[in-house]
Amino acid sequence: MEQGKTANEFDRAAIEDFLYHEAYLLDEWQLDEWGQLLTEDAKYYVPPNDVPNGNPNDTLFHVADDIERIKSRIKRLKSRHAHAENPHSRTRRLITNVRITERTDELIHVSANFLVMRYRRNEQIRQYVGVYKYKLAIRDGKLKIAERKAILDSEELGALGSISILL
Repeated sequence: MEQGKTANEFDRAAIEDFLYHEAYLLDEWQLDEWGQLLTEDAKYYVPPNDVPNGNPNDTLFHVADDIERIKSRIKRLKSRHAHAENPHSRTRRLITNVRITERTDELIHVSANFLVMRYRRNEQIRQYVGVYKYKLAIRDGKLKIAERKAILDSEELGALGSISILL
């Protein structure tokens, strides 16, 4: 761990501010800036709704990205070739019930409920509801996302369409 703040020095309010900032960056399609919130070995998961605590090594996830795949996803979403997101969707994220669930010397485990509303062209509004599970690391005295898991509550995902945005 670098010099600066330790995991115990970040209270819920500071973590909420961090999550609100992350939501802002995603809603404003500032994907490069969002990528800077990640650790050098970050993971991003969207597990299946029937096995939300499954392991991506032996369970088929909607998304199971390591940092290289996350970088590729960001690059693709920003390009003209991401047909599902050209022009990109407008989103609004609501984050609530932020809880620190565990602390170690290196990580802060956080859960937060979310609602992501996706507006695209003339399609119906898509609403993604669920819980985020974060593992936040401290780097240079700042919070960074080491792992981000978006667990969807919906039992039937077909009506939600493809998950082409970063939840």
